[in-house]
Amino acid sequence: MPTLARSDRSVLGRWWWTIDRWVLAALVILIGFGILLIQASTPAIAIRHGWSSMYFVERQLAMLVPAVLIIFSLSLLPPKKVRVLAAAGLAVFLPLLIVTPFIGTEIKGALRWIHILGLSIQPSEFVKPLFAITAAWLFTRQCERRGFPSLSVNIALYLVIVFFLLMQPDIGMTFLVSTIWFGQFFLAGLPTAFVGMSGVLGVAALFAAYYTFPHFTARMDKFLSHTGDTYQVDRALNAFAHGGLFGTGPGAGTVKMSIPDAHADFVFAVAGEELGLLWCLFIIALFAFIVLRSLYRLRDENSLFIVLATSGLLIEFGLQAVINLASTMRLMPAKGMTLPFLSYGGSSLLATSISMGLLLALTRKRFGINDED
Repeated sequence: MPTLARSDRSVLGRWWWTIDRWVLAALVILIGFGILLIQASTPAIAIRHGWSSMYFVERQLAMLVPAVLIIFSLSLLPPKKVRVLAAAGLAVFLPLLIVTPFIGTEIKGALRWIHILGLSIQPSEFVKPLFAITAAWLFTRQCERRGFPSLSVNIALYLVIVFFLLMQPDIGMTFLVSTIWFGQFFLAGLPTAFVGMSGVLGVAALFAAYYTFPHFTARMDKFLSHTGDTYQVDRALNAFAHGGLFGTGPGAGTVKMSIPDAHADFVFAVAGEELGLLWCLFIIALFAFIVLRSLYRLRDENSLFIVLATSGLLIEFGLQAVINLASTMRLMPAKGMTLPFLSYGGSSLLATSISMGLLLALTRKRFGINDED
């Protein structure tokens, strides 16, 4: 097999020697674990619905092809094209997010999905990374004071997104988008007084959500009192206990059969039962490695846009993983949020691929190449 020399100036050659190959390898391993866990968790669910035992596996593998292409193609982009792509993508998916509460399909009391050309799409999954990049650019413009009302536009975009997320309602996604945005705001130079104020507003918003959204109230009450319908979380904890240190082996788990969302929000419980504690710790270490390694790549970065955009994508990726893992292990109220690359779902897989493709693009070595190139 031919190797790519450092002197190779082709597109592929430059890509190979400037990309963060450690993060790329970690992503490939995560994708491999995702395939394994979907194969383990979905046959019983598919059979209960009268489908082929490989129904979910085949669909996920079909989505994996464009996902890998998205990661590779986006990782080739220079920062300027990353900004342009994010703005163009947000112009497409933000209107879809706005119409979702009116034409969306209701699932478990929430309107988060719309059907377009035979495809079921969750627009908020795509808005999340695209807004992180666009917000980073607007914060950068504001800091450079280029005469454009960047901060006003940024705040308006944030409020519109949050408003229509709450209309679905999706408290978890609202929290994630808000954390990304305020995190970038802080890095861009948010005054210290406003940092404390944003914390107070966050607590106030939590109480407001508790008294406004019945499903959020129910989840908080169940978590705090450990009463009510906690069946799914209880079965997830049983799966971890059954798996022990080394697990039952791929495909040999039994507790997963009684977890309704074993292939989606609770896929980590399947890993706990079949792979055991040691491999679960390895999976957690992969998520942590991607975040910490990417932050390390920013240590000598001079572009404020790249710092803000990369930080936003890492907050999204890392916090989403933490929320999923914590809710699976009853460390926080249950939240319908997927585990990146491991949970079943086309929208989640493609949106995460967009995030990681953009992350790889922004953290490439540039050796003095101008940010605008």
